[in-house]
Amino acid sequence: MSRLLLLDGHSLAYRAFYALPVENFSTTTGQSTNAVYGFTSMLINVLRDEAPTHVAVAFDRSRQTFRTQEYAEYKAGRASTPGEFVGQVDLIKQVLDALRITHVEVDGYEADDIIATLTAQARAEGLEVVILSGDRDAFQLVDERTLLLYPVRGVSETWRLTPEKIEEKYLVRPERYSDLAAMVGESSDNLPGVPGVGPKTAAKWLAQFGDLTGIVGAADQLKGKAGQALRDHLDQVLRNRRLNQLVGDVPLPVGVADLQARGWDREEVHRVFDGLEFRVLRERLFATLESAETEAEEGIEVAGSLLGPGELASWLGEHAGPGERLALVVQASPRTAAGAGEATGLGLAGAEHAAYLSLDRADVDDERALRDWLADPACPKVLHDAKGQTASLETVGLPVEGVVSDTALAAYLVRPDQRSYDLADLALRYLHRELRLDEGTDDGGDDGQLALGWDDGEQEQADEVDAAAGRAAMVHARAVHDLSVTLDEELSDEPEQHLLRDVELPLVGVLRRMEQAGIAVDLPMLEALEGEFAAAMAQAQQDAWDALGDDTVNLGSPKQLQVVLFETLGLPKTRRTKTGYTTDADALAGLYAQTEHPFLEALLRHRDKARLRVTAEGLVKSVADDGRIHTTYQQTIAATGRLSSTEPNLQNIPIRTEEGRRIREIFVVGRDASTGTGYESLMSADYSQIEMRIMAHLSGDEGLIEAFRTGEDLHRFVGSRVFGVQPEEVTLEMRSKVKAMSYGLAYGLSAFGLSKQLTISTGEAKQLMEEYFERFGGVRDYLRDVVAEARRSGFTETILGRRRHLPDLLSDNRQRREMAERMALNAPIQGSAADIIKVAMLRTERALREQGLASRMLLQVHDELVLEIAPGEREQVETLLRAEMGGAADLSVPLDVSVGVGRSWHEAAH
Repeated sequence: MSRLLLLDGHSLAYRAFYALPVENFSTTTGQSTNAVYGFTSMLINVLRDEAPTHVAVAFDRSRQTFRTQEYAEYKAGRASTPGEFVGQVDLIKQVLDALRITHVEVDGYEADDIIATLTAQARAEGLEVVILSGDRDAFQLVDERTLLLYPVRGVSETWRLTPEKIEEKYLVRPERYSDLAAMVGESSDNLPGVPGVGPKTAAKWLAQFGDLTGIVGAADQLKGKAGQALRDHLDQVLRNRRLNQLVGDVPLPVGVADLQARGWDREEVHRVFDGLEFRVLRERLFATLESAETEAEEGIEVAGSLLGPGELASWLGEHAGPGERLALVVQASPRTAAGAGEATGLGLAGAEHAAYLSLDRADVDDERALRDWLADPACPKVLHDAKGQTASLETVGLPVEGVVSDTALAAYLVRPDQRSYDLADLALRYLHRELRLDEGTDDGGDDGQLALGWDDGEQEQADEVDAAAGRAAMVHARAVHDLSVTLDEELSDEPEQHLLRDVELPLVGVLRRMEQAGIAVDLPMLEALEGEFAAAMAQAQQDAWDALGDDTVNLGSPKQLQVVLFETLGLPKTRRTKTGYTTDADALAGLYAQTEHPFLEALLRHRDKARLRVTAEGLVKSVADDGRIHTTYQQTIAATGRLSSTEPNLQNIPIRTEEGRRIREIFVVGRDASTGTGYESLMSADYSQIEMRIMAHLSGDEGLIEAFRTGEDLHRFVGSRVFGVQPEEVTLEMRSKVKAMSYGLAYGLSAFGLSKQLTISTGEAKQLMEEYFERFGGVRDYLRDVVAEARRSGFTETILGRRRHLPDLLSDNRQRREMAERMALNAPIQGSAADIIKVAMLRTERALREQGLASRMLLQVHDELVLEIAPGEREQVETLLRAEMGGAADLSVPLDVSVGVGRSWHEAAH
C-alpha cells in the first residue's frame, strides 16, 4: 500500500526550538541549530517508522493569509519570533533539499491547508496518509485511512491519533473537532471561545444536534447560561468556524505523484550536515535509513587472497615493488589506558589485487618479509588514521616507514570544517561507494558497494572467523587505496601538498611516540586533591544551604534554582528561556556582581569545585598501570589546525587559577617503564605572545614590528602609543585595556564586546579602538583586507597555506555572516600559530634524535611543549629548544621562547 507522509514544517520547527536548549545547539559560526536538529531528528524517526512511499513538508509562507484578512487578531497573541529561531527554517529547507524531500508553501494559506489539500488528493488516489503535526487543527483530517502523529513530549514522543483516539480524548469524532473548537475557542490561534462553554458542553450539543449548523438552527432551544452565551456569541462562533476549517483545494505547484520518496543526494547531505555540524545525526541518518538510494557507481571487484603461512613474501614480491603504492589496514585488539592494542591482522590492497594476513598464522618467513616491507621507505604505503594503526604494529615490533598518505589527514586538509573523517563516510563522499561487505560476490555487483572477488579455493582454506576478518580488511584497504588517489587530486596546490607531506604526516610519528611515552603522575597526590575538591564542593553546598535556610535544594537542578533565585529570594530576572530564566554560569556571575548575595557566591563556588573534582576524578581513572597518563592527540578536530587532546583532555586544565596550578603539580618527572630509564626533570617551553607576533608579521604594521624588535613590554609599548604617554607612564589599567583590545582584534572583537570585557561604555570602547587604529593603521588595513580577500576567494590561508573555507561570508543571515567574518580574522592567526608549533615539534624531535639525546617530548598544550629531561642533558635541551622553536618560522619579528624546569609541570611553568 502506498503511503503519503506529510509534515507541518513550522509547527514542528517551533516545537523543536522550544524542546531543545538553544544554548546547547549552535555551530562554530554562531548559528543556532536547535530547531533544525530537533526537526531533522523527528524526520529521521518518522521516515524509519512509517516507511512512506511519498513524502512532503508544508510551510507557512507568512502570517498574512485569508484568515488575517477577515480577522486581524487571528494568531495575534503569539510572541514575536525569537532571534535564535530566525534563519533556522531556511536551514531546515536545506536539509530537506539534500534529502530530496519536497517542501511546499503557498501565498495566503497556512501549512495546514496545504496538508489538507494533499490529504484529499491522496485519499482520492487510494493512498494511506500519515500526518506529523503539533497543530490541533489537523485533528479534523483524521479518518480510517489518515493517521495523525501528534508530538507530546519534546521531539521524542508522539501520540498516534486515530478517529477512536481523538473521540476518546476530545469527546467528538475528528470531522466534528472544528465545530467543537469554534465554540470552545483556540488560544494558540487567538480565537476566543463562548464564555462558560467547555468541551463537555460543546460535545453534548454536537451529540444532540449533529453538527454546528444543527446547533445554530436549534440555538433557541439551548437552556441555561451556556445557551444564552452561545446565542450572544453566534457571530463569533461562526467566524471561528470559518477560520479554523482547513481548506482542501489550495492551488498547489505539485501533486501527490510528484512526492514520491527518492534517495538523497549524499554529497549535498555531507555539505549541509557539515555546515550544521551534525556529525552524530548524519551517522544516525545513514545507519537508520539503509534502504535509501545511493549515489554509487558500479562496484569494484578485487582479487583477494587469504594468505596462508609462508605466502606473504611471494605476494609482496608480485604486488608491492618499489614505487608501487599499497594501502594498509591494521586489525588490532582493543586500546588500553597505556596506548594502542596489538596488531592481529593486516589487509593489503593495490590498484587491482588485495590480500589478508592473520598474524596468528604468519610463520618466520612471513614475519621477515612483512618487517622488511614495512620498514622500507622506498615502498609507499597509505593508511587511514595512520597514528593508531602504526602504533598497533609497533606494539608487536613492526615499525613502519614510507607512509606517503593518510586519507583521514588528506580529507581534513581538503575540508577542515568537516565533522567526520570516518573511512565509510569518506568512501561515500569521494568514491560514491558503500563501504560494506557484499557476502560471496564474484562479479563485483551493480549496487555500488566495494565488492570482493575470491581466488578459487581460498575461502575454504580459512576458518570462518579469519575469512570474515580478511574480507573486511581487504575491502577497507581497497577503499583506502582508491581514496588516497582521489584525495591526491583534491590536494592539487603545492602548499596543501607541503602541509600533508612535510607537516601532518611526519607529525603522526611524533604524536604516536608522545602518546606512548605518556606523562608520570603522583597518584597519591592526585587522589588527595580529588578528595580535597570533593570536600570543598560539599562545604560550598552547605554554605549555600545555610545562606538559604533550606538543605533540600538540589544545586544541580535548574528548575529548583529558578524557584530559589527568582521566587524565594526575589533576585533580578536573568535571560528568559523556554523553561524559565537561565541559570547558566555567565548569568549567575552577572547576577552575583549585581547583588553579591551569599547564596550566589556559594553556588558559584560549588560549581567551580564540582568542575575541578570532575577533572581530578577523570585523571585518576586515566592513570595506566605504568603510573602514567597517555593522552590521545587528534589532528583532524579543529578547523584551524590546532591539535586536540582526548582521553583525557590535558589541554583544558586551568592554568590561571590556583586550583588549576595545583592540578599541574601532580604531573611529575618519572621513568620509562619499558627501559627503566630514569629522568631528571620536566622542561616546559612556550612561545611568548605568538598570536600578536603573527599579527605583526601578517599586517606588516611598523609600529607593532618595532615593539617586538625593541624587546620592550608589548602592551606597555602599544599603550604609550595609543594614550600618547611615555612607556613608563602607562598605568596597569591602560596596559590591561590595550592588552584586551590587541588580542580581541585578532578575534573580531567589536566595540560592544570590548566594552563588556573592560566594563566601560561602548562609546569609550569605540574611541579606544579608533585611537588604536590611528597609531597602528597597518593592523586596521590588514583586518579589513583579510575579510575582503576571504569573501572574494571563499577561504583564508595561514603562513603555510592551510586553508579555512568560509562560505558563510556570503550568507544572507547577518548572524552567520558576522561570525564568519570574525573567523576570517582569526583563522590565519590561530592557524599560523598551529602551523608554527607543529613545525617546532618536528624540528625538536629531529634535533633530539640527531644529537643522540635521551630526553623526549611528552605533551603539547596550545603553544607549549613539555619534555622529560634525561640526566645531564638540561642545558643542551634548553639550547636546542630555543633554537628549534625560535626557528620554526621566518617572521618579520623574532619568535620568543620561554623555558622553565622543575620536578613537576607546575614547577616547570614560567
